[in-house]
Amino acid sequence: MLELHEGALNVPEILTRWYAQESTSNYGAYIPFVGTVREEDGIEGLSFDVYEPILNSWFDAWVQKVAPVGAMIKMAHSRGDVLVHESSYIAAVFSPKRRVALETIEKFVEDFKASAPIWKYDLINGERIYARERSTAIAGAGLLGGKS
Repeated sequence: MLELHEGALNVPEILTRWYAQESTSNYGAYIPFVGTVREEDGIEGLSFDVYEPILNSWFDAWVQKVAPVGAMIKMAHSRGDVLVHESSYIAAVFSPKRRVALETIEKFVEDFKASAPIWKYDLINGERIYARERSTAIAGAGLLGGKS
């Protein structure tokens, strides 16, 4: 399940809802990861643009990748503005076994940072400024890669 939300994520609501959805699915492990906007370089927050077709394909590939080991992935991400100390990203892995969930969440979060088609902007004095120095080029993305 992939969710996109406008603005900051409601972490308690999302994690509680996901847990409730899977509470009788016989998973032995539920491992969430919550990404929070840090206060740094004088930013007021971050703003995000998302290219949904590629994000959906990337996420679907992960769903298929973890299915053979009995795991399931859920993810939520923000579009638009997210202020400092608010959450823009939540991922969770449900798995019959703890080790599978621990290994999967690490690989998933790292691949997300490297591959997801989400562009980040700093919010400074009410303006969106492309965060080029902190952006990762997407392999094969050409102009969409963000770095020249």
